[in-house]
Amino acid sequence: MTKLDANIEYLKGVGPQRAETLKTELGIFTCRDLLFHFPFRYIDRTKFHKIRDVHNEGESVQLRGTLRRLETLGEGKAKRLVGTLRDETGIMEMVWFRSVQWLEKSLVVGKEYIVFGRVSEFNGKFNIPHPEMEEPPPAPPSGEAGGGFDPVYPTTDRLTQKGLDAKGLRKLIRTLLDGLSAADIPETLPDYLLGQFRLSSRWQALNHIHFPENQAEVDGATRRLKFEELFFLQLRLLQVRTRRKDTMRGFVFAKLGDYFNQFFQEKLPFELTGAQKRVLKEIRVDLLSGKHMNRLVQGDVGSGKTVVALMTMLMALDNDFQACMMAPTEILAQQHFEGITVLVGELGVNVGYLSGSVKGKKREAILTQLASGEMHIVIGTHALIEDWVQFKNLGISVIDEQHRFGVEQRARLWAKNPAGPPHVLVMTATPIPRTLAMTLYGDLDVSVIDELPPGRKPITTMHKTEHHRLRVQGFMREEIAKGRQVYVVYPMIEETEKLDLQNLMSGFEALSRDFPPPEYQISIVHGKMKPGDKDFEMQRFVKKETQIMVATTVIEVGVNVPNASVMVIENAERFGLSQLHQLRGRVGRGADQSFCVLMTGHKLSHDGRERIQTMVQTTDGFVIAETDLRLRGPGNIEGTQQSGMLRFLLADLARDGQILAAARDVATQILEKDPGLAMPEHARLRLHLASEGKDARVWSRIS
Repeated sequence: MTKLDANIEYLKGVGPQRAETLKTELGIFTCRDLLFHFPFRYIDRTKFHKIRDVHNEGESVQLRGTLRRLETLGEGKAKRLVGTLRDETGIMEMVWFRSVQWLEKSLVVGKEYIVFGRVSEFNGKFNIPHPEMEEPPPAPPSGEAGGGFDPVYPTTDRLTQKGLDAKGLRKLIRTLLDGLSAADIPETLPDYLLGQFRLSSRWQALNHIHFPENQAEVDGATRRLKFEELFFLQLRLLQVRTRRKDTMRGFVFAKLGDYFNQFFQEKLPFELTGAQKRVLKEIRVDLLSGKHMNRLVQGDVGSGKTVVALMTMLMALDNDFQACMMAPTEILAQQHFEGITVLVGELGVNVGYLSGSVKGKKREAILTQLASGEMHIVIGTHALIEDWVQFKNLGISVIDEQHRFGVEQRARLWAKNPAGPPHVLVMTATPIPRTLAMTLYGDLDVSVIDELPPGRKPITTMHKTEHHRLRVQGFMREEIAKGRQVYVVYPMIEETEKLDLQNLMSGFEALSRDFPPPEYQISIVHGKMKPGDKDFEMQRFVKKETQIMVATTVIEVGVNVPNASVMVIENAERFGLSQLHQLRGRVGRGADQSFCVLMTGHKLSHDGRERIQTMVQTTDGFVIAETDLRLRGPGNIEGTQQSGMLRFLLADLARDGQILAAARDVATQILEKDPGLAMPEHARLRLHLASEGKDARVWSRIS
C-alpha cells in the first residue's frame, strides 16, 4: 500500500474523530482524497479592497480590517448575527443567518480579520452576507520570503467546529505534502505530451495547486490537472468505443432496394436538407462496415430526425430485417406511428403499434406478425423491451429522446435478435453543447442535424410582464378567432409542487373566467393526473375540441399539434434555458406564424434576465445550449444529472472546451497508433488506467 492509500485517520493532526467528520462531510477517506481536495480560491495577501472603494452590488471583495461590533438580532427563524468591519477608510456591515451561536463564540470583537464575500445592497447600504472570515497569517520571519497566496478550501460548519476550517485543512495538507516525495506521486503522462502541451509534472502541479507563490503557478497547476482529468476520461471512453467496434460485429445492410428508393424518389413529401443528407450518409457508412452501429442523432425540434430514422429503418427492410422505434410516452409513440404510417403509405410496409394499453386479440395479432416477420416496423413504448415481444429478425432499434430511458432498458433491445445485436440509432431533440456531447456520449458516434427544413417560419418570441396581461389575453383571443390554439404552461418544481399545483389551478380558474364557455373550451394537464385522464385531455386538444391547454411541463416532450400557434409560459424565469427551448418547440409545427410569450415578474436576477434575452434573440438550439451550460453548469442540463462523469474535481465543461478538445484529439491519435497502449512510451498511461480502473466513472454502454 502506498502512502497516499493510507487511512486519513493516521495522518498527523487527524485522529479518529476528525477522520469521521472528514469522511461524512467531504468524502475524504484516504490521504489521496485529501491531496485531491483542491482550493476553490486563494487569498492574495498582497491585494485588498478599501471599504470606500466598494461601489457595486454583486462584486466579490477581499477586505482587511478590525471587527468593531457583533450582536444577535431577531428571534426564531429571523435570528441573525450582525457585525461591523472597519478599516482606515470606512465601515462595512456583515450579516449571518446560519451557525449564529457558533460564530458568536468564535469571532472576537477588536481582532483583525481578512474578510471575503459578495457585496449586497439593503435599504440603500452595502453589506456582505455570510462572508468568509479568517485571521491574517503571521508575517514571515525577517529575511524570509512569504508566499503571496493562501489556499481556501471548501469546508462545512461541522468541519469548522472540529478546527478544520480553511486554515485547519491547509495545515493538514501541508503536513501531508511535507511527508511525500516525487516518487510517491508518479507521473501519469508520457514525456512527449508534457513537452507538446508545456505541462508541469504531476508532483509540481500538486504542490503548486495547494501552495502557490503567485497566480502563474496556480494557472500552470490548474491547466496540468484539468488536462489530466479530461484526457483520461476521453482515453477511457474512446477505448470502450474502439473495443466495441473491434469486437462487436454488426449486420451488413448491403442493398438499397425498393423500399428505400421508392420512398426517396416518389413518396418523400419535401426535399431533404443538406444536414439530413449528410447524416444519412454517415449512417449508411456504419451499416456497410460490418461493425455494430451505435449512433446518436442530435437535432433541434422540427429539424427532421424522424424522416432520417424512417429512411434508416427502410434500409433494414431492404435487407430482410425488421425495425423498431421506441418512444418514452404513449402519446409520442402514437404520434410517430401515425406520421410514419402516412409517410410509407402505398409502399406495402406493415407498421404496427405496441404499448401497455394495447391488449387482447390486437396485441396477440401484433406479436404473431412480429415473430413471423410479417410485420416490418413496430413503434411503441418501453413495452417493446418486454420478454414476450419476439422478432423474427430485428436489424435496427431507433430510440427517441434517449435520456428518458435507462442503460439497462436500452441494453434489453440488444437481446431481441439471437444472431447478434441490432444496430442502434438514438435520437434527441435536446441540443447538447459539443463539450458535453464529447463527455456524455464520448463512446457514441454523434451526428448533428443543424439545419431546419426550408419554409419553416421562425417562432417569434416576446418577453412580457404582468403589466401586459390584458394585451396578451387580447392577442390570444385574436389567434383563437383565426382558428388557432394556445398552450399556457406553468412551472412544476418538485420542492414546491403543492404550491405550483395551486398556481396552476388558480391560473386555470382565472383563464376560465376570461375565456368563458361555451365560446371557449379549456383542457388542463399536469403530472398528478392519472395517465388515462391526461391522455383524454391531450386528445381533446389534438382534436381541436378545446382552444387552450393549461399544462405543466408534461407537454415538453410529446404532443404535436400543428394548429397550436401560441405558447404562453408563466413564471418563465423559473425555467432553465433548455427547458424553455423544448417548450417553445411545441409550437411552430404548422404553416402559420407561431408565437412564444415569456411572462415574468418585474424583478429578474442577472442570470434570469440573460436567459429571457437569449430566448428572445435566437431560436438556434445549440446557441441556447451553450448559454445554458455557461449559466447553469453541466449537472443541471436536462438528462445529465445522473452522469457521474460530470463530477469533475477541477475541469469545467462550460469553460474548458479547448482543453477538452485537445485532450480528445491527442487521445484519439494515441489509440489509432497504439490501441493496446503497448508501446514503451505509453507505459505510464497503461499503469494509471489500471490503477484507476476500479474507480473509473464511465458510462460504457450508452446505447
